[in-house]
Amino acid sequence: MIRLKRRNTAWLLAMTLLIGFALLAAPVSAAVQLSLIGVLAVAVIASMIELGPERASLLDALHRAPLQRRITPQAREASERAAARAGYFNRNGIVMLDIGLIAMQTGVEGLAMRRTRNVSKDDDGVRPFITLHVLPEEAERQALIRYEIYNHLGEEQYVHEMKTYLREGELSLLADHHLPLAGNRGVDGNGDWDLRVYVDDNLIGMHNLMLSPSVNERRRRLSGEEELDPARSSRRNLADSIIVEEAEEPQTTQLKDLLQQQSSSGRGGRSRGRR
Repeated sequence: MIRLKRRNTAWLLAMTLLIGFALLAAPVSAAVQLSLIGVLAVAVIASMIELGPERASLLDALHRAPLQRRITPQAREASERAAARAGYFNRNGIVMLDIGLIAMQTGVEGLAMRRTRNVSKDDDGVRPFITLHVLPEEAERQALIRYEIYNHLGEEQYVHEMKTYLREGELSLLADHHLPLAGNRGVDGNGDWDLRVYVDDNLIGMHNLMLSPSVNERRRRLSGEEELDPARSSRRNLADSIIVEEAEEPQTTQLKDLLQQQSSSGRGGRSRGRR
C-alpha cells in the first residue's frame, strides 16, 4: 500500500522554492537544469511515497526466490498438506527443501538403503529424514525435531524426537532410530500411512507412504495358511524373497551425503516403535 508522508511537506516546499529560485535567478545550462529537476523529483518520490508492510513481504519474496527452485516436489506436496491441517505454522525463517523415508534391508551383500515411498515388511526398517534451509533469523539456536508415523487407521506407530542446533544454511536431518518392520507384530495391515514432521511443536510437513505385506504374508493369505513361527518365517523370507521393482525417487545431493554420513550423530533422542 502507498501512503503519503504529509510531515515532509514543509521542507519539500522549501526545497522546491530554492531550486526554482536557482533556475530563475541565474542563467544555467540545460544539463544543470535537468540535474536540479531530477534531484527535486527524487526528493518528491522519497519524501511523499512510503511503502507499507508489503515492502517487507516483497523483499522476503526476493530473498526466497532462489530457494523455491531447490524445493523438491515431495517437500512442496508435504508443505501444502500440512498447511491444510490444524497445528501448521509457517516459520518464515525455516524452509523445508526435502522430506522422505529411507528403507533399509539386509541381504547377502550387506545393508542396502534406498529412498522410497513404498515399504514392505520385508524391509528391516524405515527412517524418516528432512532437509531444511535455515535463514539468519532462525539460526544459532536449538530446536526440537519430531517425527511421527501413523498407520492406515490413524494409529501412532512411531515417534522420535531429537534436539538439533540450527545453523544458518542447509541442514539435513536423518532420524537416529528406525521403525522396525520385518518381524514386527505391531505393524499390521497395508495401505496409506503418514509421516508428520514438527519443528518446535509446529507442523511443517505431511508425507504419505504405502506399506505392503511381506512376501510370506502374501503367500499365507493366498493359500489360507496359518501364521508360521517367526523364526521359520524369517528363514523362508530370506530363501524365497523376490525383487519388487518400483519407480526410483530422485536423490538430491544432500540426501546422498546424508546416507554416506548416516552413522550415529550423537544427538539425544526418544523413539518408540510398536512390536
